[in-house]
Amino acid sequence: MKMFLAAATLGALALSAGAAAAADFVTVPLEATINAPADAAWKKISGFCQIGPWFKTTCVITSGKDGEMGAVRRIADRVDEVLVAQTAWSYTYSQPKSPIDYHGTVEIRPVDKRHSKLLYTLVYDADALPKHEPADKAADKARRTTQFTGLVATMKAAAEAK
Repeated sequence: MKMFLAAATLGALALSAGAAAAADFVTVPLEATINAPADAAWKKISGFCQIGPWFKTTCVITSGKDGEMGAVRRIADRVDEVLVAQTAWSYTYSQPKSPIDYHGTVEIRPVDKRHSKLLYTLVYDADALPKHEPADKAADKARRTTQFTGLVATMKAAAEAK
């Protein structure tokens, strides 16, 4: 019985520790309807280094090949991101050395024959931000939401371009 109680206590502690850490992650889900079929839209926005021109900065592949798993892109000559997952119409990148341990996913989903949906999701650890007050975290999320909303609008325009 003592062994069972000890195991149950350790299990409960492990679960509560995991729940506390998960609460610190912030998700910024953004989407836009694209007036183009998914295949056509994805061809125009799927390049891993296209983010450079969209953010009006530089982007170069520093390791691997653009669009291949494990490729590393350097944005603005200071931010390194790794391509960690991909499907036919999506990719996910990560910046594992970032203090906020962020990653993002770009995805196209078909809606019908003439329309698709662009989804851009950013996830990061807000607890690692320099200030830990709820208002600081909210302001940071608002800033990132505004920044990436602009990016999604630029991607939408590129996907719809003739």
